Amino acid sequence: MRRTQILRHAVLVLAATAAGVTFLGQPPVAQDPAYHLMADHRPLLDIPNCLNVLSNLPFALAGLLGLAAVFGRETGTARVFRDRWERWPYAVLFAGTALTTLGSAYYHLSPDNARLVWDRLPMTLGFMGLLTALLAEQVDLRVGRLLLWPLLVLGVGSVAYWYWSELHARGDLRPYLLVQYGSLLLVLLLLLLYPPRYPGTAYLVVGLGVYAAAKWLEAADHRIFALGRRRGLPRRNAQSARRREPPTLGRGRTRRRIAMRIEGTVCSRRCTV
Repeated sequence: MRRTQILRHAVLVLAATAAGVTFLGQPPVAQDPAYHLMADHRPLLDIPNCLNVLSNLPFALAGLLGLAAVFGRETGTARVFRDRWERWPYAVLFAGTALTTLGSAYYHLSPDNARLVWDRLPMTLGFMGLLTALLAEQVDLRVGRLLLWPLLVLGVGSVAYWYWSELHARGDLRPYLLVQYGSLLLVLLLLLLYPPRYPGTAYLVVGLGVYAAAKWLEAADHRIFALGRRRGLPRRNAQSARRREPPTLGRGRTRRRIAMRIEGTVCSRRCTV
């Protein structure tokens, strides 16, 4: 049993080290300006990029429900967690999720690097909160207590460093990419290597899958939007054809009816004369 635990810990440490070397060993990666060019920037209700802004509202709902579950009297925190301290990493996770609504909405109103800081800061709280929660649960409570604040500082510092590097024309996203993808890699390993202490692992796996799908959709933003517009083209063409029908077919039928009525009137007058 002890050998198994040592092996698990070794794999986790090696994975964290490999992730750090892989990300930080690459050349600096500056923020691509095209990142701020959203596919759907249509205004609505006097809100620029309206759908991009409003799509952040579910984060507020998820975050508030999570905080209510962690601190709510109905749940009985002492029964949910074996140690009351374990609620704090989850509180950081759900607070970061709720704050993402504000930060991301602010960014999408007028996307640029300065506003992107406020989009990414609460996300790092979510990444580090989830990682610390699983370290406390799967590895050891003492590890979670020891690493919560250092990991939060690392997350916030990665965004601060990236923005500082952009201001000095040396854009460097590597620490932030390490925080985002490295933390999720460790979360996945924690779920795979260690037996769960609490039920609900399936929800975490589904959440990781949904996040991966969201990243793919983000990368394919313009292609998906263009596909939707192309699929809407036949419908628009059909509607346009219907609008154009009266000047051609529609009016032709009307003219024939009028001509027939005129001919009937003339014939009747001739017959009368």
